Amino acid sequence: MNHAYHVRYAPMALPLVFTSLFFLHSILNPTRSDAHAAAEAAEGAPDSSETDAVLHLNLETLLQQPHRLPALPPEQLDSETLWLARCIFSETKQPHEQELIAWVVRNRVETAYRGKTTYREVVLDPYQFSAFNPGSPKRAFYTSLGLTSSMPGWQRALSIAHHVRHAPDSLRPFPLETRHFYSERSMPEQTSPAWAVGLHPVAPARLHPVDTRRFRFFADVT
Repeated sequence: MNHAYHVRYAPMALPLVFTSLFFLHSILNPTRSDAHAAAEAAEGAPDSSETDAVLHLNLETLLQQPHRLPALPPEQLDSETLWLARCIFSETKQPHEQELIAWVVRNRVETAYRGKTTYREVVLDPYQFSAFNPGSPKRAFYTSLGLTSSMPGWQRALSIAHHVRHAPDSLRPFPLETRHFYSERSMPEQTSPAWAVGLHPVAPARLHPVDTRRFRFFADVT
């Protein structure tokens, strides 16, 4: 009975053995087409420098169109970004103007203007940003804005502040020494501040033209 079992079923087991051996061989020794496809995939994969270039290009596009920047989760933001956002939000609610003002603040931080080296210090520097002047009725409101506040436009301002803070220097829209601006509309009693007399505004390198009645930017103010 055992002998009959082996005679009858052994031939049926042989194909399974050959199939298993062939499968193992195909794994250890891929065919030419498989190897060729793998090589093509490796050649087509972008290296780190190409990836960085794409990310740089995307960020440049977004900074040119800051209204398209998405909101960011609170855990991705920090207190320095919060202070920068408070400042740009206090100056204007227009995204493309907020982006430019954020660069002015960053320039002040990076050049330690007036001895201030953090965003908080720069924003709270007396009589530099009107909403934060001592005694200003706006100061309490803007300093109360937090990472999860839901006021219209606020979350976008946080995103703009974050992206400007971490953008490469090559995306700076004007010279590092551009640390001043003023708004003619906010100065009903005079056309320009004393420090701007005789100076020519800087034209930011951005797609959106700046309405000079709203903001004018200046470099090398002593």
